[in-house]
Order: sequence, then structure tokens, then C-alpha cells
Amino acid sequence: MSTPYDVIVVGLGGMGSATARHLAARGVRVLGLERFTPAHDRGSSHGGSRVIRQSYFEDPAYVPLLLRAYELWTDAEKEADTDLLTLTGGLYLGPEQSTTFAGSLRAAQEWGLPHEVLDGDAVRARFPTITPAEGEVAVYEERAGFVRPEATVRAHLDLAARDGADLRFGQQVLDVTETADGVVVRTADGTFTAGHVVVSPGAWAPSLLADLGLPLRVERQVQYWFAPPGGVEPFVGHPVYVAEQAGGAQIYGFPSMDGPDGGVKVAFFRRGKDTDPDALDRVVTEAEVEEMRTRVADTLPGLAGPLVRAVPCMYTTTPDEHFVLRRREHVTIACGFSGHGFKFVPVIGEICADLATTGTTAHPIGLFDPERFG
Repeated sequence: MSTPYDVIVVGLGGMGSATARHLAARGVRVLGLERFTPAHDRGSSHGGSRVIRQSYFEDPAYVPLLLRAYELWTDAEKEADTDLLTLTGGLYLGPEQSTTFAGSLRAAQEWGLPHEVLDGDAVRARFPTITPAEGEVAVYEERAGFVRPEATVRAHLDLAARDGADLRFGQQVLDVTETADGVVVRTADGTFTAGHVVVSPGAWAPSLLADLGLPLRVERQVQYWFAPPGGVEPFVGHPVYVAEQAGGAQIYGFPSMDGPDGGVKVAFFRRGKDTDPDALDRVVTEAEVEEMRTRVADTLPGLAGPLVRAVPCMYTTTPDEHFVLRRREHVTIACGFSGHGFKFVPVIGEICADLATTGTTAHPIGLFDPERFG
């Protein structure tokens, strides 16, 4: 059995890499265990971009965490000397009573966030690529944009290693056992002990945390890149967006960011199918592509061109689509980020480091207590 560590971090994707970074910066003896390679494409922290926004339609209670996350994105960029966060502005479009519009407006008003409300004509005038349907309105905020997931994971891993974290890859964790004074973590290659463990295994949470009985669902999602028939120029400098139709279907998308041949990224939000993370279907069918292209043609007709590529990823979703964050004796769990968690990566890392070292955090996380599931 190896020399004990203070904290073991299981899973070094978005949340785990940030947790390792924060722990190591505090002088904690950290062991990080990851079943794949650094910044891999097998889970939920890949695809080149993730939307980041503050007018948060999911629940205004997230806004304080977002404000802190923005600060921590900036800190990580400076420390790692790399670009992670790009502000483009964000547009949240839908019928007046839709979750996307009404929820975004509620969060912006409740927290005094700078924003504008635009009717359909104003949207068309300012953003000619977007064609709102009759009766659709939008919230626009300048402090929105995108973050780079792979670059973020690499930056956090590099910073953690710089500060002394022991990071090991190709280490599949088989089980985690609590003892009277700590934990034992068993992998295919060895056994490790520590005073505490942070378990952030992404789509593998349902199996690794099966004893907790958490109602987690793993969904296959697809990210698409289309080549606009008129070229990518109208989408250079474009805002990120979330667009909801009257029936509730949401899509989200990005500006052109990968050059004239890279296509422009768009995806459905919450149209996934149940999947096994160890048997994820990575083949995207023509029917799936055509469904996405047809939906894009409704709101961004200039984007509905040939497919450049399509890449599956996974959401690990709770019934209410809120996160799971909780310390239990010698174990902190961080999972169920439900497809909207990556923008919180640095602050979730800070929270997990707080919970692992002090048992509590000053951040508001009551919304994420798994006891809400009974």
C-alpha cells in the first residue's frame, strides 16, 4: 500500500482537474487518478468550446457561482499563460414565456446584471444571421462567450502538477472504501490511501457511486459543425446563443472560431438518449444530422449547410437538472452536472477543495444537496 496522501481526486476531467489545482495550490498532498489520458475525448470535457453566460435561465441561484467562476477563469489564464475564456456576447431567444427568455431575464433582473431586451425586429437588425419566429424575443448580455474545455483541463492539470500534485493517468478506479480515519481507493494497478477523497467521475458516477443510490442518467449528446453555404464570415465575431422554439426545443451555438474550414458549431440542448459510458455510440447517423440541419434552418438559415463533423459526448443528468455536491465523512462527491456544468469548472474546483480540507464552503451550494432526492 502506498504512502498516504491528504486527498485523492478520482477523475481529472473538468471538475477533477480544477479540484486538483486548487488543492495543490493550498499545499495539500494530492493524488489525482484518471482512467484515460490528459484532456481526453471520452467523456464530457471536450469538443473545443462551451458556452459561458451569467443571465442564467436554469436558476438565479447559480449567478453568484458564475460571478466567482469568471474571476477564477481570469486567474487561471494568467497563471497558465494561456487563453481560456473569450467574451462574444450572448443572445437568449424564445417566446416571451419560454424558459430561455423568461429565465434569463429573471436572473439578470434579480442580480442586476447588465442586459438588453430585444424584440424580433431588433434581433434581426443587430444579428442578421438570426431569424426569430413571430412573437420571439431575446435577452442580450455582453458578459457571455465561450471557454475552451480541453485547454482548461490541460491548464488546471499543469498548474496542479507545478504545485506538487501527483497526477496518474491510465488508472481506472474500481472502488472507494471509507475507513475509520480516511479512504482506500483501489485501481486496476494498485491501492492508495488518503484522509479524504473527491469523487468527480463524470459519466461513470452512476457505477462508481452506486451505493449512494443517486438518480443519475447518462445521455448521449452530439455536437455538430456545419459549413455555412455563404462562408463563415457572417459568423466571425458572432455571439453565443441559446434559441428555444414554442415547443420547448433548445439549440445552442457559437461563432466561427476554427478558421474558414473548421465549420460553425451548434447542438441541441437536452435531446439525448440514454447510454452506457463504456459503450457510447460514436457513429452519428445521417438522420441525426438532418434533424439538426432542419432545426438550424429555422433560426439560422445561413448556417444550414454541409456537415463538417459531428462528435458525441455525454451529459450526466439529475431529475431536476441541478448538480450534486456534498461532503460525507471522508468523501466529497461532485457529479450530475447535467450538461450545463462546464462554465462552473474553476469554482466547483474551489468548492471541492473547501469541502475536502475544511468540511464546508462559503459558496452557496444548498441547491445541490443530494438529500433533495430523499
